[in-house]
Amino acid sequence: MATRSRIGIELADGSILSAYHHWDGYPTWLGNTLKEHYNTRADVAELIDGGDMSVCWTQQKFAEVDGRYQIVDREDGQYGPQHYSQRGEDCPPRYDASLIDYLNNDPEEYAYVYNRFGEWIAYEIDWNTDTARLVDIRPATV
Repeated sequence: MATRSRIGIELADGSILSAYHHWDGYPTWLGNTLKEHYNTRADVAELIDGGDMSVCWTQQKFAEVDGRYQIVDREDGQYGPQHYSQRGEDCPPRYDASLIDYLNNDPEEYAYVYNRFGEWIAYEIDWNTDTARLVDIRPATV
């Protein structure tokens, strides 16, 4: 089962540009992955510009094989996102005018924001009460 999340970048006017992220959205995986591999504004913007995705950090991608889109290993062995656009879908980034709009617009289980100070902030969304609470991004314990 998926742990749905949304990855956003705060723009200068306080608006948020974001992309949906389907798998492993909890802070111990996605939060740490974002902090480790997407730690510059340029890297975050490039990730989000690709639009909605299955996962942001994998050695696999979508590719057309015999007329069907399948998951295949990357030829270069590198890691990167698995955007839905790789399989021909049009799922561009979403724009929200404010953080409140971002957190309340079709909420996922977790929402991440790369803020204007260059920090990742994580929120857990409670669908029952329509509230979001800040959560720590801490490494997973063994």
